[in-house]
Amino acid sequence: MQPRTALLAIFSTFLQFEADHVQTWASDPKLRRSMQIQLEQSQKADLSAKFWSLYWHKRWRSEFQPALRKVSAGHLSAYLQETCYWTAQKTATRFSSSRYGVRDYFQIAMAQVEKILKGFNSDQGFNLQNYASATFASLMRETLRQRREIDICSDWALLRKLSQKRLVEALNNNGVPQETIDRYVLAWTSFKAIYVPQQATGTQKLEKPTAEVWAAIATQYNQDRTTQLPPNTAAITIEGLETTLMTCAKAARAYLYPAQISINTPRPGQDAGEFLDQLPNTEQASLLEEMIATEEVQTRQTQYQQVGEVLAAAIQALDQPSQSLLQLYYSQAYTQQQIAEKLEMKQYTISRRLTKLRKTLLTALATWSQETLHISPDSDVLKAMSSSLEEWLAGHYGEPAPLPLH
Repeated sequence: MQPRTALLAIFSTFLQFEADHVQTWASDPKLRRSMQIQLEQSQKADLSAKFWSLYWHKRWRSEFQPALRKVSAGHLSAYLQETCYWTAQKTATRFSSSRYGVRDYFQIAMAQVEKILKGFNSDQGFNLQNYASATFASLMRETLRQRREIDICSDWALLRKLSQKRLVEALNNNGVPQETIDRYVLAWTSFKAIYVPQQATGTQKLEKPTAEVWAAIATQYNQDRTTQLPPNTAAITIEGLETTLMTCAKAARAYLYPAQISINTPRPGQDAGEFLDQLPNTEQASLLEEMIATEEVQTRQTQYQQVGEVLAAAIQALDQPSQSLLQLYYSQAYTQQQIAEKLEMKQYTISRRLTKLRKTLLTALATWSQETLHISPDSDVLKAMSSSLEEWLAGHYGEPAPLPLH
């Protein structure tokens, strides 16, 4: 995707997709004329895209005429195109087993752009693009939850993520007899023991085991069945093993993502009474939401680790006197004056060097944030990063502490 640089394009063009890929930017003539008029009337030619986003948002909030309000919303929708695209791309990568692609996620989010405009409050110092990125991601996940299309794992990944308790609950819920459950659980434990992914992360689309792995799983099962199952239990074939595990995966999905049934439907085998009568009085988070929350925690932990690696590498790239200066200031807790006396320098020289070093590290962090998280390093973001950088440096040279991402 070719990024837009001209203000006229940023506030009047929209992404056009071919299948799941961006094809071009399409210009809206009415929005282009509207933006052109505003640019010509403005006194300053160097006003930023952020300024115009705030301008159109205030116009959108204050307009009472539907036609004019629609124009302001159109400019803001154009402005948020790239933000929505990058969020859609990350969501599509994360939930890759869903039937939705980048274009689908993009359309889901842009259809609800008014929620972004209603929720955004410029008086609190937020950046509209950063706010929209987080909210777009939330809207995409919520829509997927509602449509029950958030199949975040392949069957094999799901089987590896499941606990034995969840698997047994799923099989019981599916009406499987206890004797059969015991065989299924043994097949599942053999699968988990033998089929261990090589990669540490990114296992949501875990592939089907190879023929060699299937043979090893079957061998493990047939060895363990002699001590863990009744004596008359037959040996399992590779085909039977795969069928058994697929049955487990299907039962787990049905248990985690139950089909929607009207609460007014009569209970099976009864003419009177409804499912509504059996609903508990207490609310409980869905199993699906628990899995999504776990994935989000893992993603954030990975980001914390990556941030630490970025800053540690930036420190290693410094010359030895700069590294020693950071060591004295953050690890040994010397004051600037004490460092100046130790190094036989002026205090203001130490202060300037520390400021320059912090700026170097902050630049490395901001560059990583923009390239990896697609967060534009505006003044608000840099201010938050600067505060977090100080916390990380204190932890890095003292007790380890994670760096929160704002």
